Parts: sequence; C-alpha cells; structure tokens
Amino acid sequence: MKSLKQTLKRHLFGLLGKEPEAVVVSFHTGDEVRARAMVEEVRRLVPDRRHFEVGPEPGSAWQIYRRLRRTFRKYRIGQAAVLFDGDHSKRPLRLAAFLLAPGKILAFNKGLERHHLRLSTWIASWLFLRGVPLDRIFLRPWWLCPWKRDRSSVPEASQILEGRPVSPHRPRVAVLSPYFPYPLSHGGAVRIFHLLREAARRFDIFLFAFTETGQPVEPAPVLEFCAKVILVPKPRYREPRWSSLAPPEVHEYRSPVMRRLLATVQREHAIQLLQVEYTQLASTGGDILVEHDVTFDLYRQIHARRRTFASWWDFARWRRYEHAALRRYRRVVAMSGKDAAMLASPHVIAIPNGVDLERFRPAPEPESQRLLFIGSFRHFPNVIAHRFFTEEVWPLVRDEFPRMALTVVAGPDPLTFWRAATGLAAPAPDPRIRLLEFVRDVRPLYEEANLVLVPTLVSAGTNVKVLEAMAMERAVISTSSGCAGLGLDHGVSVWVADDPEAFAGGIRRLIRDDALRGKIARAARRHAEENFDWKRLGTAQRKLWAGLLAPLVAVRPASASDLTEIAAIQAASPEASAWEPESYLNDGCLVGLERGRIAGFVAFRETGEAECEILNLAVAPASRRRGVASALVGQVLALFPGPVFLEVRQSNQTARKLYEALGFRQVGIRPKYYHSPPEDGIVMRFQSC
Repeated sequence: MKSLKQTLKRHLFGLLGKEPEAVVVSFHTGDEVRARAMVEEVRRLVPDRRHFEVGPEPGSAWQIYRRLRRTFRKYRIGQAAVLFDGDHSKRPLRLAAFLLAPGKILAFNKGLERHHLRLSTWIASWLFLRGVPLDRIFLRPWWLCPWKRDRSSVPEASQILEGRPVSPHRPRVAVLSPYFPYPLSHGGAVRIFHLLREAARRFDIFLFAFTETGQPVEPAPVLEFCAKVILVPKPRYREPRWSSLAPPEVHEYRSPVMRRLLATVQREHAIQLLQVEYTQLASTGGDILVEHDVTFDLYRQIHARRRTFASWWDFARWRRYEHAALRRYRRVVAMSGKDAAMLASPHVIAIPNGVDLERFRPAPEPESQRLLFIGSFRHFPNVIAHRFFTEEVWPLVRDEFPRMALTVVAGPDPLTFWRAATGLAAPAPDPRIRLLEFVRDVRPLYEEANLVLVPTLVSAGTNVKVLEAMAMERAVISTSSGCAGLGLDHGVSVWVADDPEAFAGGIRRLIRDDALRGKIARAARRHAEENFDWKRLGTAQRKLWAGLLAPLVAVRPASASDLTEIAAIQAASPEASAWEPESYLNDGCLVGLERGRIAGFVAFRETGEAECEILNLAVAPASRRRGVASALVGQVLALFPGPVFLEVRQSNQTARKLYEALGFRQVGIRPKYYHSPPEDGIVMRFQSC
C-alpha cells in the first residue's frame, strides 16, 4: 500500500513538473549569526529533507519573488524558515518568502523561538511578529476568557526561619521585600541588607520576602540580625501585560498567603511598624514605603525613547498607581533629594544608598586597559545599558585600543533576563568581552579595572555600583542618569557622557591621562567617605523608625480623671479582669495614649523588692494590634528589674502569644481563677536576666 502511494505521488508531481519530496528553504532575513543558528535548528528539526538557503537578494519583494520562483520551479516547498529580528533592510526578502510559500512559513524571532504563521491562528501570529515572547502570545485576560487554562497561580507554601531572640526592650518592625536580600547580587539587596543590619542595633526585625524558583537564598547572614525571616514563593502571573489597570509588576506580587502571614505575625508579635520595599508592593499597605526608584519616572524615560502605545500605557499606569500609593503611607523614603523633589510630597524623606567603606578600600591600579561594568540583568535598564555600550560605544574604541578588554558582571541567570528584555538568545559574542554571572566578591574585579562604566540610558534612584567604584578609588564614566542624585561633578569626581561619541571620547581621555584618572578617583573616594557610609545612613534609618514609633503610644501614670475612660475600655474587654477602676490608683496604673486619647491601661502592684504583679491589661478595640499593649507592658518591665508575674485566661490565646513575644513564660496554673465564665488562669513570669 505504501509503495503504491509513493508511486502515485511520483507520477502526480511528475505531471506537474515537480519533484515528489518536499524541500525546506531557509531565508537569511536578519542578523547573520542568528540566521545561521536558525538554519542549524531547522536542519536538526527536519533532518530527512533536502535543504536550501536563500541569502540577501537585491531588488523589490516582487523582483526577488520572480527570481526565486524560477529557481524553485521544480521543487515543492514544504517549509520556509524566515527570521524576524527587526532588521528592516531584509523586509523585501521576507515578503518574497511569503509570496513563494504562503501557508508554509515557520517564523523565528530574535530569541530564535519559532511559530508557524497560519490564518487559523492569526492573532497569535500577529503577536509573534510584533515581538511578543512565545510563552505569552496565547495569554488571554481572565475577564475576556474566563474558561482559559493557563491561569495565574499562588503557591500555598511558606517557610519561617528563626533568627536571633527578640527582646522586650527593642521595638519590633516588619520589613516586606520582593526578594531575599542575600546574596548581595544587586544594588537593592545591598541596600536592604546593610540598612537592616544597622537598624537591628536598636530594633527587632521581622523580614518578609518573596522567593523565586532558581534564585539562591542564603539565610544565615540575615538571621544573625533578624528575629524571624518569613519566605513565600512569588505568584505565577499569567495575564497579558496590557490587560490590567494596575501595572503587571504589581499583580506579580499579590499574594493572599503573604498578606495572611503578615497579619498573623504582626498580631502575635505585637509588631509596631511595617516598612515596604519597592513600589510594586505598595498595595500591601504599611507605615513606610521605600522608593528604590521613582518608577513612573523610569517608564517616562522609556516612553520618551520608544514613543509607542505600549510604552505610554506602562507610563500612565505607573504614574496613576504610584501617586495613589504615596498618599497611603506615613513616610516615603527616596534615594536622593532629586527623587524626593520629583515625588513632591511633604512626608517624603531621602535616605541615600551607601557603601561599606571598610570592605571597599582603595587598591593600587594595575598597568592595563581594563573596563568594568557591573549591572544585574534582572534590572532591565542594565540590559539597555549593556546594549548601548557594546553596540554603539565599543565599536568606536575597540580597534583603537587593541589591549583593551571589558568585564561585565550580569548577576544570577543573566540570559533568562536578557531574553525577557530583548527577545535575543544572548549578547553578541566578543573575545574581549568577558560576561560573568553572579560574583560573590567583586572587589578583585574593581582592583583589576582601570575604568568603571555606567552606560545607563534609563534609570531612577541611585546606583550602588557607582558608590562601590568610588570607594575602591576607581574613576567612573557614566551617563547623566547613571550617576544622578549622588552629587558628583563632571571632570572632578566623575566623567559624564550621554551619547556614544562622548562616551567613547571619555574612555580615550581617561585611559591616556593617568593623572586626570587618578585625580577623579581620589575625589570620588573622599565624596563617598563624607556622604555614603552605611553606618551614618543606618543612623538615619533608626531615627526614621524611632520617630514614627514615639508618637504612636505615649505612656503616663493614670489619674482620677482617667477612670471613666479606663472603665469604658475594661467594659469593652470581657477577656480581661474586671476590677473596680478606682482600686487601680491605690497601687500602680499606667495609661497608653494615641494622639492624646487613652487607648489602653495596665494595672500592677509591687509584691516585693523590685518585684511586681500585673493585675489587668486592656486596650480599646479600635486601638488593638497597634503596639499599645506592648508599650504599656514594656514600661512596667522598665520600672521593675526583678521578676514580673501575671495571670491570663487559658482561652485567651491572643494575649498569651503577646506575653510570650514580650518574654513571659508559663510557670503555673490557677484552677478556676476566673469567673463569668469559670476558667483556669495561666501564671506567667518575666525575668529580665
């Protein structure tokens, strides 16, 4: 049967003047390196067919088509591989391929992903040709296609790691981050790690962080100064970028699991402040929002360069979302005075990025011509910067300096982020460009470098890697945006250049002028010492937290005029003891005030030398979970250095967890101690030593 079919096939196509077996034609319609990779991929996919290649052809699409038609007159084309990488000069050849083999086009994009172009899937084909990555072209918004299978998902897993013991004498602060800040693989992690370590001198820190598959987490260094670390996997967001009013980066971090853990841990440990790192997490709410960059300004810069509807939509969404988010926080932290002015809000303060001056010390410069660029590809402006330098600046100096070489530190898993940002499989190879992934200790790279490059075209916030180069006493060549907000002066403490010719000119000047290069490097180190020491910035971080905590709860001795409000709070707290309020004044009683109003009270009596018993503690329902109870008990503990006792209903789990968090431990049970309803009392004790 098979033999008969083959015979009929040969006769049929023989009558048409064509060979019976279909052939594969690959069109070199883009960058030659990618085109060659495409051809090799097609040969691997279809190894048992005859293959032809068509290179660049002169003329219009119609002229090219007529020549190709004559060439392939006797062949039946089964598949035509065509590269779509944005090279407009190859457009006529692409059109000719469509005319020659309609319905047979296997399209390849810049990242060498492939897709069959068919009318039956015209939307997907159109999106593919527009440059949308293959794994996203079939995404449909949930509100348009509620039956779709590829849905967003939120992992239910979580992990709680125990760090250093909490102290009743240290206020408790929660910090929410979109990633775990160790290893120190990019500037944001460096900032969070060092400022939290400095703040931990006076505060107990509870760190909440998202994790991603494949991203390393090394908890030990962070657990040295954090009381707890709570890790939650990042949600898998599967919606088209255009389909939501809020920016897609915001939706990527909307996790009910994280919100639930935040609420539980804040309640159980009487956490008094919540600091949120990065704008995309701002919808969580809290007390302090840290703007690592002014995100709407970043997208404004991108829109100014691209001028597309997609770039405008990203900019408009971020501007709307970010301005609304700023109003929900008591304080907003910007990276520089420039960013603070841009946010234009009275509750914005600037705490700059910094550098570890003890770790990053000046080292003698070698006799070489080595350039260094450090920028994690996880942050897409660094991908833009890399392309700007390697594609536009490097060709201007490469041949002029045969000994010159460039080292690039691109952070963990750089090719994944490179493909997501560019659609390209990898940066173009160059034997004089060394591309490294995450480097645990970058100091040896600074030591071997003569110039540090910051070719950032779009940027917001301030650049930690500039500060490290300054501390290592290496001259920096940067764009205006790359060193913005650091107070540096062109030709004095940095060399500023914003276009390819000027950037290349700066490299020529500084490589050839050792004296000027050294002068700029030394001035930069002095500037870093005066303004960007993490220890000094850590003082600013602690001052911010202390300032917000101080007015929350003011504690003072109770007076007779307070008894009416004390009685009302006690009546609204059936889980507390029910003593006569007047009796509290016979021993000791403190009231906690929020904005001048009594929010809670604690009654106690001295039972021995430096020893005390807490008789009652109650907080108004509207003021609970805001640190009132912790402040009242903390003041009692400060008054009595010896043991402090209390009783609590066995069923009052919330109060028991609060007391345990403050350092109390169960030492006994008093059967039927409470009435209405009858219940055992749990005896707890705090011992300061």
